[in-house]
Amino acid sequence: MASTSDLEQLADLELQKEDEDEEDQSGIQGCPSPLPSSTFSPDPSHPYYDVARHSIIQVSGDDNYGRKLITFSSCCLPPSHQLNHQRLLEYLKFTLDQYVEMDYILVYFHYGLRSTNKPSLKWLRDAYSEFDRKYKKNLKTLYVVHPTNFIRIVWNIFKPLISHKFGKKLTYVNYLAELRDHLNYEQLVIPPDVLRHDEKLRAAQKDGPPSSVETLPPPRPPLPTQQFGVSLQYIREKNRGAVIPPVVQQTVSYLKDKGLRTEGIFRRSARVQLVKDIQKLYNQGKHVDLDQYDMHVPAVILKAFFRELPEPLLTFRVYNQVQDLLNVETSLRVTRCKQIIESLPEHNFIVAKYLLCFLHMVSQESIVNKMGPSNLACVFGVNLVWPRHASISLTALTPINIFTEILIEHFHTVFGSRCPPGQESGRGARGRSTGGFDPGLGEQGGGGGCHGDLDELVALDQPDESFEAVERRLGVSLLPEETLSQLDALLQTGNSTRGFHSSDRPCSFIQPRLGGGWQT
Repeated sequence: MASTSDLEQLADLELQKEDEDEEDQSGIQGCPSPLPSSTFSPDPSHPYYDVARHSIIQVSGDDNYGRKLITFSSCCLPPSHQLNHQRLLEYLKFTLDQYVEMDYILVYFHYGLRSTNKPSLKWLRDAYSEFDRKYKKNLKTLYVVHPTNFIRIVWNIFKPLISHKFGKKLTYVNYLAELRDHLNYEQLVIPPDVLRHDEKLRAAQKDGPPSSVETLPPPRPPLPTQQFGVSLQYIREKNRGAVIPPVVQQTVSYLKDKGLRTEGIFRRSARVQLVKDIQKLYNQGKHVDLDQYDMHVPAVILKAFFRELPEPLLTFRVYNQVQDLLNVETSLRVTRCKQIIESLPEHNFIVAKYLLCFLHMVSQESIVNKMGPSNLACVFGVNLVWPRHASISLTALTPINIFTEILIEHFHTVFGSRCPPGQESGRGARGRSTGGFDPGLGEQGGGGGCHGDLDELVALDQPDESFEAVERRLGVSLLPEETLSQLDALLQTGNSTRGFHSSDRPCSFIQPRLGGGWQT
């Protein structure tokens, strides 16, 4: 049986051989290609700027099941004499410390590790020993992309140190295309060198898997009952104009009633196959009994709904405005967030207000559930806003988290009033509602409550006038009877003691008040 020193020597020889093979193929020894400037531009004041500027470690949003996704790219490692590896270890811990209290995923891109830039095996041993249980417990999967013989030899060196349970978390990925089954591939921060290497590997394998970048076949048309992966507009049209998507309404109502005091709510993940099965039930329009599952399961389903929207709830347009938030003085950030939110399309605004009201309620129980505004922002922010054509870098997460934290902590200020677009011009679109409505949240808001002024919802009956005539007379947008019925059904989950339409009248209307709430 080979000794550890023999294996270390063999690993070094194998890595040198890989270097030579790469040089033979390319003609020169490659050097790392920097990530696009739009992806990563660390602040020089960053405490680990000397390491962060190399883009070795990136946070790329969440995987398909709500677990934080962190990448380590070997090709971005500069020559060893240009990088203090102890600082690299400290920076890795600094990054992980922000996420180890929740479930997370590591993706290690092995390509580009050379004899000239690799940390020593002693450094690897020291690093592993420094990562105590809190780092290892919530790591759900370690994906090793493009493994080589060097990786397998190193694994044998470390096997005596690694527990069987941790070893089961290791997954080898031979081609980038294989990651699509597990991760939100479009959000991954993949260095250009790794993409090129993947293409070379595929070209060398005539029967290899399809390209990671080639055009995928068009998806099947969604089911009429589809809930995940389709737009808010599609869900509303297929659900009789429902203001709040059914999945959101059911999970929020359930968690509001039973999960507000659950420790670590939204921080834990659920079994992957279980999440898939529940999503399938929702997509088929079947009943889902949330009482059958652990309290963390509906929390994961809620996050998954927003994460899988074709366009984020807060829209692509908002992303750059959120990124600019760091340039706004701290004392003015709440006002700026309010402006951003009030610019949302009306349906997005209503759903956002419904969700953020609930998250505000969760944060009010933080003494018990350990999920204050900052913690909730960390797990929810990337599910509410992301860029259209790029990945979310580690630095881009900071303003997203700050923005989301402000929405949660200052909910009443940010969402307290909004002038609907239709009222600004004296005329609105048919069937619109406004941010004054907080469906189904009951009386538990605290501090003014998130439930809205339900007692101000009153009927405005006009049996002898057409819809258009009433709109012209009042100069506002109105809600037809059908929409009122849906809102009324949602409000049954709250503690309102009065209805707001009469079933024996041909039509009822309500008018949104300029400063929030409703008036006749």
